[in-house]
Amino acid sequence: MQVCRCCSGILPNRIRTALRRTLRQGVVAVLLMLLAAPISRGAADDRTAEREAMVETIRRHARTAATALEAEEIDPAVVQAMRSVPRHAFVPPDQQPYAYADRPLPIGHGQTISQPFIVALMTDLLNVKADDHVLEVGTGSGYQAAILAKLVDQVNTIEIIPELARTAGKRLEQMFPNVVTRVGDGYYGWPEAAPFDGIVVTAAAGTVPPPLVQQLKPGGRMVIPVGSRFAVQHLMLVEKDRNGSVTTRQLLPVQFVPLLGQR
Repeated sequence: MQVCRCCSGILPNRIRTALRRTLRQGVVAVLLMLLAAPISRGAADDRTAEREAMVETIRRHARTAATALEAEEIDPAVVQAMRSVPRHAFVPPDQQPYAYADRPLPIGHGQTISQPFIVALMTDLLNVKADDHVLEVGTGSGYQAAILAKLVDQVNTIEIIPELARTAGKRLEQMFPNVVTRVGDGYYGWPEAAPFDGIVVTAAAGTVPPPLVQQLKPGGRMVIPVGSRFAVQHLMLVEKDRNGSVTTRQLLPVQFVPLLGQR
């Protein structure tokens, strides 16, 4: 009697060869998926611990700057923004290992991304609300604008160095649709988008630029470092009251790159 080879458990050679080939392909596919999955998850999460450590450092610094803050801690909403924005996405590749370090970092063209605490402090001092419209002078890598974008309705940010403006603009467009960027001299602000509820300047001016004061809404605040590059600079809080009167307050010594452009 002839026995069916399929039913006997003995497969023809051509079928065994096809099965082995399929099995090998399947194993390779599974291995590729297993290797890719941790990378995909890690891209979003592998620096969470570093961001948490950065936030703790910000909180420690805040306790020593309580006089400037008029409080003993940074606004929790600002802290959450610092926690959620991936700072390493806003620095050049060679600086990414140091993205969460407690210091400024170079971003090219003689410019820097500010120390995390300074970003948090300046954001906190603006005292923004969810429906506010804020101007940033000095886009740099886009990190300060990204933090603000988590907190307000719209951010206009202006950068005088075209290469930085272009790179930051593309990055911010992908991540934060409520940020508008342009190339220009920030000393003169952005008149056609004014007035602003808050203005933050991320480079040191010799004096507070009058055009920026004019573009600040009554009831608004501006945070700006003032001083020359090789002298003592101070972080200043400029406030315009409901009647349009302006007051300035010197908060603490800082060190920023100079504000570029025509003055």
